Amino acid sequence: MNPSLSSSSSSPPSSTSASAGSWFSGVVRGRSDRAGSVKMGSDSGSGGSGDFSGPVVRKNQFRGALFKYGPKPIQVAFKTGDYRQQVIFIGGLTDGFLATEYLEPLAIALDKEKWSLVQLLMSSSYNGYGTSSLKQDAMELDQLISYFINKEDSEGVVLIGHSTGCQDIVHYIRTNAACSRAVRAAILQAPVSDREYRATLPETAAMIDLASTMINEGRGSQLMPSEADLAPITAYRYHSLCAYNGDDDMFSSDLTDDQLRLKLGHMTNTPCQVIYSMADEYVPDYVDKKALVQRLCKAMGGAEKVEIEHGNHSLSNRVHEAVDAMIDFVKRDGPKGWDDPWN
Repeated sequence: MNPSLSSSSSSPPSSTSASAGSWFSGVVRGRSDRAGSVKMGSDSGSGGSGDFSGPVVRKNQFRGALFKYGPKPIQVAFKTGDYRQQVIFIGGLTDGFLATEYLEPLAIALDKEKWSLVQLLMSSSYNGYGTSSLKQDAMELDQLISYFINKEDSEGVVLIGHSTGCQDIVHYIRTNAACSRAVRAAILQAPVSDREYRATLPETAAMIDLASTMINEGRGSQLMPSEADLAPITAYRYHSLCAYNGDDDMFSSDLTDDQLRLKLGHMTNTPCQVIYSMADEYVPDYVDKKALVQRLCKAMGGAEKVEIEHGNHSLSNRVHEAVDAMIDFVKRDGPKGWDDPWN
């Protein structure tokens, strides 16, 4: 979801053996011996002292490692903590680093549990979403997870999606890519319908028609007129986000239960938590939020439901509730327990 369009229990799993990591690394193609990210010092995470201990120095100032995980210039990620379990945050449309206010307290809380928080940039970050796709996002997310497996002997990752980042997670798990086996669980925060929100904007209907025409004429990769979106956007991506049953249309309230199962049912085998903001400004007033989140969780095979009363889209007004829910989920290994990703 594009915010700017409004104007328009147990401890974490124990360490696995080095041989297990090596075995999985052999499955991933393209393993490289090049140096990985710069390691943080021995006082990294919560082990340091003074004002600069921990992953957050002060407001909007993180402490960690910045590294490249893929060949494209945009493929940069930032990691707090130096642990072998990673929580990867995937933002929504227009998002990049420091996308939501809950990332700071989340980084601190995860550090205490010996998990790293990772924020990544993809081709779709910031204004790049219009010329990218869920398929491209999934490929780049797989490259990031491959990096952690091959370079840092990862023991597994948890994915957190915010807004359209939730579509990325659902699509990635469906691909069954080699590295998706390392995904221990997923958290969907604000899985809302871009289509239902954009339907409230006056220009959308005509632009959907234009996008459909362009796609039928073989011009799906060409850009829409500038009035279609605040960022350059192809006919394909506009149609994906705005048209009924488009590739991005996963969480709409008018989809039938059978349609939701087709789109979300493969998440059954991944422990999943759905965090829904009950005052989300990007969900039209006519949508019964309680009924919708119940249907989404059912379609995913019984995902854990967390309703945040009065919470807005990014939960900037309910930061601590958001972090408490996420940390509780990670600490107790998900509602169904975690499978060892190496077995």
